[in-house]
Amino acid sequence: MNELHTLKIIKEDILRIISEKGGKDTLDGIKEEIKTSNFFVSEAVKELERDKLIRPQQNFFELTGKGEKKARDILRKHSTIETYFGKTKDKQKAHEIAHILEHNISEEVIENIRKLSALKERGTSLLGFKPSKDLLITDIDIPDDKLFERMISMGIFPGEKIKIVNEAPNSIIVEIRNKKFAIDKSIAKEIKVIKL
Repeated sequence: MNELHTLKIIKEDILRIISEKGGKDTLDGIKEEIKTSNFFVSEAVKELERDKLIRPQQNFFELTGKGEKKARDILRKHSTIETYFGKTKDKQKAHEIAHILEHNISEEVIENIRKLSALKERGTSLLGFKPSKDLLITDIDIPDDKLFERMISMGIFPGEKIKIVNEAPNSIIVEIRNKKFAIDKSIAKEIKVIKL
């Protein structure tokens, strides 16, 4: 993960944390919640102040109106993702997945997740399809957290469109947002999709 992406995640986490604490929190409170170096937290706070999303008070930081709106958007994304995964995973796991995804997905994907929530169908293994038109990912059932995060970093997550391009003996070639990836069949088996 590059430094800019790390900073983006920390800034979003700070906004979420301050919002969850009633719109204000101390720097020590923020550092306690975010398990990263003080350097990144300090840089993120500076950027949030410069962007007028938070403002310093005597012993704490508070959200500005613009910061409250941004924090609500982050919390809405988190809540949508957590609710969706809460249907198939335990509460703690759904919460952890939401913390990973909330920083990486677009409004289009959030809208697709909302639509998926209304469907009773949970999807079929990606291996059940031949090279095809667009499919929609409904779930990724990979218990290995590192592998799950790797899939997310590649753009493979629920609500995203995926297309099977080709098949090889041990993998399938998929396309997501004009990027092609070879996915091992043992992993592809755990990616659930529906036809669009």
